[in-house]
Amino acid sequence: MLTRAENELITRVGPGTPAGELLRRYWHPIAIAGELSEQNPTSLVRILGEDLVLFRDKSGRVGLLEDRCPHRGASLLYGRVEERGIACAYHGWLFDTTGNCLETPAEPAKSKFHLTVKHRAYPVRKFIGLYWTYLGPTPAPAIPKYDLWVRKDGTRRLIVQPQLDCNWFQAMENSVDPSHLQILHEALIAGGRAITNTTRGLTDDVEKFEFYEFPYGIMKKRTYKNGLVDEHPLIFPNILRQSNATQIRVPLDDTHTKIFFVRFDPTADGSIFEEEEPPVEYVEPYKNPPNALHPFARFRMDEVQAQDHMAWETQGPISDRTCERLATADRGIVMLREIMKRELEKVRKGLDPMGVIRDPEHAMIDTKLTESLSGPEYRRELRDVAA
Repeated sequence: MLTRAENELITRVGPGTPAGELLRRYWHPIAIAGELSEQNPTSLVRILGEDLVLFRDKSGRVGLLEDRCPHRGASLLYGRVEERGIACAYHGWLFDTTGNCLETPAEPAKSKFHLTVKHRAYPVRKFIGLYWTYLGPTPAPAIPKYDLWVRKDGTRRLIVQPQLDCNWFQAMENSVDPSHLQILHEALIAGGRAITNTTRGLTDDVEKFEFYEFPYGIMKKRTYKNGLVDEHPLIFPNILRQSNATQIRVPLDDTHTKIFFVRFDPTADGSIFEEEEPPVEYVEPYKNPPNALHPFARFRMDEVQAQDHMAWETQGPISDRTCERLATADRGIVMLREIMKRELEKVRKGLDPMGVIRDPEHAMIDTKLTESLSGPEYRRELRDVAA
């Protein structure tokens, strides 16, 4: 178990918090690029406890600014996009994509007052059909070229999950919790096999679990009694790679998380495909009522991701780790927490945490897993399970 202070350390993500400062050292996806258009040129973004406005001006430039105008605090979400930026709907203060104030219309014609105003702004990059931002200190690192994000021998799809109404770290701990696959998801991975003991599920299929650290996170490895192996990584701090997909868990604030799936479908013959905008799927909520919390919401249990959302959310908005009882199967969770505390300390000392890439021309990073599972009972597991 953790102390209350340790639990706060790894979960809180707002400005100035240790975990928030660590997460601000990485680029995060904030929106589907196609959502921003001439008809809908502004969008509210909440990330790491900050409310921001994403906008595209009439010159095609995209910016991300603090939501509240520095003049009187009105929301820039309702601002008018113009050739040079976005103008606050309240008094017309005009800002460019870097937060420079270009005009303050109500001031005298020759006033230079606007030159004294600088609004908080963050950089925006378009990559694999998503807009990404970086909220940390300059210079910004590069967006990592993970294999599934940059390979050309196939196509990508984006899947936007319904909002997860709990802390981001609960989803990440699940990524190094291998035993839940054979219990929580037993009916969905059985592949038609009869499950003789639903309490044990399919746990007796597994010979052993192993975890080891690699340069970008933690590798989780299952060895089955029939000799088959399933091995895939948690990419630190907030990505799961499983089969041909990555799940990016973006903390909106302390108690809400947005999950973007990036799926890669390789071409059968290895031919190169020049990708356009990837198609996007928006998943309906897994619970009813959609905005309610446990115990006032009821989750569907007929899909893997629905089951995971149930397990994550019913721990509470922020899991109370001061009263948990960990066992031997939880050693991956303990490992993740220890790595998290170590990387937090590196950030406190002014160092880059794990996986930060400084070279914008770096080579593709191969994070492929061992896909040696076979047979009808496990094919669905490799294809669909976000374990």
